[in-house]
Formats: sequence, structure tokens, C-alpha cells
Amino acid sequence: QVNVPKQRRTYCKGKNCRRHTLHKVTQYKKEKIVFTLRENAVTIVNSQAMVVKRNPFSTKRPKQQRKLFSIMECTDCKYRKQIALKRCKHFELGGDKKRKGQMIQF
Repeated sequence: QVNVPKQRRTYCKGKNCRRHTLHKVTQYKKEKIVFTLRENAVTIVNSQAMVVKRNPFSTKRPKQQRKLFSIMECTDCKYRKQIALKRCKHFELGGDKKRKGQMIQF
């Protein structure tokens, strides 16, 4: 589980700033691709052809595939940059901080 604060003070590379400023943090999400009807049919057929069956007896759990990205936007000049985070299953934006001697609840 990764817990990221909603605001963060970091260096801004914008032409106007070039100093440490407050940045607003959001999670990057991939945009949905809209195909035409013909392209959509072709991609569906191709994706079905590439499906590979895995060994059902493997006990090893698969690694989390994609790394998470967070977008940081400068509050002064609106300059945006992307930062790669760890691979994780649970992502929390602005959640409660950890306290000593307490369990993590999902």
C-alpha cells in the first residue's frame, strides 16, 4: 500500500518559478482509446489471438505489472510533471498517516 500526500513541496522547473514551491498531487490514469468500428473489431480479434494460457499449477504469485505515476502540478505557474512510484496494489491519496503501534486497515 502506498500513501501519498495531496500536496508536496518540490522543485519546479517552470520558466517563471525555478525554485521549491507547493505542488498539487494527482494520480495518473490512462485515457480511454476510442476506435472506429472497423479498428475495434480488428483489435478485439488480435487481442483474443494473443491470449496465452498460464500453467494452473504454478504456486508463484505474479509480479504487479505497472508502476504507478503521480502528476504534480505547481500551484504558482501550473507546470506539470510526472513521477513514477512503486509497483503496488493499493494506492491511497491523502490518507491517514501511520501511527506507532497500530495496525494497517484496508
